[in-house]
Amino acid sequence: MQANIEETFELLFDKNNNIAYKALQDLKKESEKTNCIYSYMDRLSDMLDSDNSYIRTRGLILLAYNAKWDTDYKIDEIVDRYLKHITDVKPITARQCIKLLPIIVKHKPELKMDILSALHKANIFIYDDSMQSLVYKDIQKALKEIQKL
Repeated sequence: MQANIEETFELLFDKNNNIAYKALQDLKKESEKTNCIYSYMDRLSDMLDSDNSYIRTRGLILLAYNAKWDTDYKIDEIVDRYLKHITDVKPITARQCIKLLPIIVKHKPELKMDILSALHKANIFIYDDSMQSLVYKDIQKALKEIQKL
């Protein structure tokens, strides 16, 4: 995998979502074992500003999975931008973001209070009724998990 990290990383931006999703899964698995994509943290944080919600979500996921390797405090520097996605325009992206927050807190306990505060302040009323309860439940579950850490 190591030799193909760069190629796999570029596939995150593929127009074909199946290809991009496979790349995401490969990079996520690799991130659990090694810091091989930590050098891409700046590019991952740039993905948070993408117009494409799939790209935003992939950035959120890989940033969270690399929190344990974050010796340079890259996540600390972008945490406010990350937390904005708790109420992303796309509820699916918001839900992914919320579910990832306990992973970040586990490896970056210094961000716990900022993350808890952002979850408590989240305005879920921006979503349709059908999504509000789902996002609300995700927030409650994340709060419970984070409190245990």
